[in-house]
Amino acid sequence: MDLQLRAGATGHVTAGAVSLGGRTVILVSADSPERRGALAPADSETIVTALETALAKRLPVVLMLSSSGADAHHGLAALHGWGRAAQVLVRCSGVVPILAGVTGPAISGIALLIGLADIVVMATDAYAFVSGPVPVREMTGVAIGPDELGGASIHASASGAASAVTEPGEVLDALTEILAYLPAHCDELPPRLATADPRDRLTPEAGDLLPTVPTGAYDVRDVISALVDDGAMVELRAGWAPNLVTGLASLDGYSVGIVANQPMSIAGTLDIAASQKGARFVNFCDAFGLPLVTLVDTPGFYPGKDLEWRGMIRHGAQLAFAYARATVPRVAVVLRKSYGGAYIVMDSKTMGNDVYLAWPSAELAVMGASQAAQILRRGADADEVATYVSDYEDTYLNPYTAAERGYIDSVIDPAETRSALVNTLGMLSTKRERLRPRRHDNSPL
Repeated sequence: MDLQLRAGATGHVTAGAVSLGGRTVILVSADSPERRGALAPADSETIVTALETALAKRLPVVLMLSSSGADAHHGLAALHGWGRAAQVLVRCSGVVPILAGVTGPAISGIALLIGLADIVVMATDAYAFVSGPVPVREMTGVAIGPDELGGASIHASASGAASAVTEPGEVLDALTEILAYLPAHCDELPPRLATADPRDRLTPEAGDLLPTVPTGAYDVRDVISALVDDGAMVELRAGWAPNLVTGLASLDGYSVGIVANQPMSIAGTLDIAASQKGARFVNFCDAFGLPLVTLVDTPGFYPGKDLEWRGMIRHGAQLAFAYARATVPRVAVVLRKSYGGAYIVMDSKTMGNDVYLAWPSAELAVMGASQAAQILRRGADADEVATYVSDYEDTYLNPYTAAERGYIDSVIDPAETRSALVNTLGMLSTKRERLRPRRHDNSPL
């Protein structure tokens, strides 16, 4: 390490300032092979010291974790130490980026530290859980192994705790790649990445990806690849809530956060997991000054009794809340469908969006033509319904009516989307918002 801050009395945790990809970060390595990786109070003190240094010096935090949690030999003192580490980590949140790499077991208190991190990369052979297989079996009677309970694949697809999964030995490289898009702290502008991709490059292939059938699916990641610099995006939480794509990319070298509906997964509808995923990512980008580019193609929220009972209202509000309070430059492009409540929460003008663009293929409405006919022409004969559907599509399912009413700022040629985004973000680069003083908001968690 370039500068070692402190080593715990047990020697199980080391911390110091190091260079990753040319960036100075505070690296904390918790890896204890003794006592199955249990960490003593002195180890948590090392973590606390490192986090306080990162906060004071405004440096990103990188945690490399492999531990079975608090050492039971030290009793409550060990738990107290982990509590202190969590408290300081919360103080770092939103001030400096917090990246965590899981290279082995992460159990109990150390698993909660993962939950507090902004970005988590897990090795394929790592696992994490708050309560392990033994208490699960004793309290529920279910016999389960560590990988099935909290393996990397589980956290990448079911829990959403892992932002990415890599092969063992590649975790730090993945964190370094992500770090390249981020500033050192919240008061610093994101770094500019090197690129030879022309800012005014035409993107006709982006529009060509849309199917001729309105209900046809396509991979929105191909659209993103056509628009961003060198076709490169670091996708985060790709396996969790795949109906919404989130990732980091650059436009004309400037870092941006990408949020996009994915028609290949449940038609791009929004459900609970997608709302949580999007809200968390929007908050992250807003905290560290990354402009948001939102690509919209969704027929609405996914319907169902189960979703409603599990709190679709609360979780859908999370995404609306995140966009509404975001102060970074925000540009949205409607590629195809934008219906109902999903239109609102996907960074519409109503939510304070800065520039709202649309392709000629965009459809903005309360609902689709067939749905509207079922409600407004109930009981009518087939010919009358067909006429109504045709009139509805001609009148409402195009972007020009919305543009006339001020809900869309401009209808653009898909081939000019990249240059429109670059120029718009350049115009918004001096955006500043003065927030009204208050203790804090009350996000619908």
